Amino acid sequence: MDVSHGLYGKDGILPARKMLRVSGKGLWEQLRDSPTLLWFGPRLGLDTELGMELLCLLGVLTSFGTLVFEPLRDSLVFLLLWALYLSLYQVGQVFLYFQWDSLLLETGFLAVLVAPLHLLKWRSTAWRPHDSITFWLMRWLLFRLMFASGVVKLTSRCPTWWGLTALTYHYETQCIPTPAAWFAHQLPVWFQKLSVVATYVIEIAVPLLFFSPIRRLRLFAFYCQVLLQLLIIITGNYNFFNLLTIVLCFSLLDDEHVGLWLGRSKKRPASAWPPSLVSVLSTLLELMVYGLLIYWSIQDFGLQFNWEKQLIESKTAFTYHDFIQWLKTVTLPIVGLSLLSLAWEIIYALYRCACVRGFPWKLWATLQWAVFAAAAVGMFTVSLVPFTYIEYESNGKLWPGIHQMFGAVDRYQLVNSYGLFRRMTGVGGRPEVVVEGSYDKEKWTEIEFMYKPGNVSAAPPVVLPHQMWFAALGHHSQSPWFTSFVYRLLQGKKDVIHLVQIDETKYPFSAQPPAYIRAQLYKYWFTDPGKPGKWARCKQMEVRLQWLLLGPGSGAASALPSLPVQDKTPLKRPPDTFLPRALQLIREVSRPYSGPAVVWSLYLTAATICLLRALGSRTLGGAPSSRHKGSKRPDAAEGDGDHAGEKARGAGDTTSDSLRSTRKKK
Repeated sequence: MDVSHGLYGKDGILPARKMLRVSGKGLWEQLRDSPTLLWFGPRLGLDTELGMELLCLLGVLTSFGTLVFEPLRDSLVFLLLWALYLSLYQVGQVFLYFQWDSLLLETGFLAVLVAPLHLLKWRSTAWRPHDSITFWLMRWLLFRLMFASGVVKLTSRCPTWWGLTALTYHYETQCIPTPAAWFAHQLPVWFQKLSVVATYVIEIAVPLLFFSPIRRLRLFAFYCQVLLQLLIIITGNYNFFNLLTIVLCFSLLDDEHVGLWLGRSKKRPASAWPPSLVSVLSTLLELMVYGLLIYWSIQDFGLQFNWEKQLIESKTAFTYHDFIQWLKTVTLPIVGLSLLSLAWEIIYALYRCACVRGFPWKLWATLQWAVFAAAAVGMFTVSLVPFTYIEYESNGKLWPGIHQMFGAVDRYQLVNSYGLFRRMTGVGGRPEVVVEGSYDKEKWTEIEFMYKPGNVSAAPPVVLPHQMWFAALGHHSQSPWFTSFVYRLLQGKKDVIHLVQIDETKYPFSAQPPAYIRAQLYKYWFTDPGKPGKWARCKQMEVRLQWLLLGPGSGAASALPSLPVQDKTPLKRPPDTFLPRALQLIREVSRPYSGPAVVWSLYLTAATICLLRALGSRTLGGAPSSRHKGSKRPDAAEGDGDHAGEKARGAGDTTSDSLRSTRKKK
């Protein structure tokens, strides 16, 4: 609650009510222009501030319910969660304009298509013929995310990415490093350069295997992506971004592999000898792919072993022009191959509908297939616009109608463009803004944040990142929210102070707000090994924001002419009804607890409930749940023919086990 108040409340850094101005339009016109449920707040007696709190509470409780109760992992529930987050996104301003917010919204909408309708079902939905179509959309999103993230590193012309030295700066200059980042920074330069090469291979070359018909290649791609995400999680704090990417990676798995993890894998029949022609060709093709990955890595990055120095040397062996020409050559063919892959999934799903027993069920399955196939084609079509942003000539060759379709749905964040770490910041040292306060302009006291790097003797934290890192990358005039933040500190607003320190005893100006505040730019570097007690060293660079005085005749208003918080519109307080009073009571109860503490408590509670439930089922003899006892796949005959078809196709369609596994990860 304090976070939402400190950021978006009437006394927060960027009041959200400024985003929902009454313009004389009707309700539906307002929803069309800015799709957010907050427009209904006044009808419930809630202002924008309390409306956001209500949406947050509903989202937390609903998410907790989906973790604990399997019937709530439903398409309608995911639609509600997506609508709640989209509503907050519309008024979140700069604090919700991160790529992980866009990825969560797009993934959340795809979850609506992937999840079954538990709440409205009247027959078991453990298996559906069109599941492979919706899971393909997850795979396509994962491909766009990873491929674009690799491509933009080279199209940006950043010298550190082209020189393969980006990781020698990344660990100490990223948003918020973890303690492991200090150790990763100490690795030798040749290993850091080799790690950049591996990043290019995993992000540009390996994603092309996502749509491979060979199962082992998809499994190889899965483990490569998960390994990269785990390494990023260990060395940096990037909110839920990497965890969500790992969830998307599960679209590359099949029932057999998930069953192996869960201890429910079936014994495969002994391989016939001599092996079939299909098996031999599949193995040869797989080996050829691995060989090409190794060959291209050696050729394009000049990999060679230096026996004298006992290290692997690497350098970029192609030019920017070469890469751009390659990108122009492959972008549209990738779109074409992806379309063929989707077409195959749609055709095969139609075949599976035809195999369903009973004409009514066959008709029902075909109707569902038509709906989800149309949705998949539509999502794929509009996603081509943000995907081809990586190569603008290809983007210009798209049919104009596709651009019009994208423009029509853009406000709903259904599809987005991605590209991580386009340029490496902090090459000359990690920029960090240090905020200090004073009563007399003589003695300055640093305002130490709970998590932001500042104290060189404190270990880097493991937390959710925040906006202060971006404030150091440019002048404060480019970050109006930062000026508003300083203004609120001068006013002594408790909700904003709680963003800095939950424990007010650790805030040096808890008794009285400072009369002056200044923000100074420092450069930080990780220390070298052998210096105990110090994680970093720093050097003052410049004063970013001159001191400001708040009070009569101080000139604060003239010093801050464009504050986003300055608003002369009178604030309409909600009536003293039950809902506003209940939300205010919940806010007061939750005030002593930090947001991470609440979130982790809920996660641990849900994990404990699921663990006790699993142990209870094992104690009772491991009997399957009632949901699966009577469920029967509506395949033709006994289902063996369909299973054989899946094995021959080699595409590893993801069915009930992987669906349940993926939803639990979410």
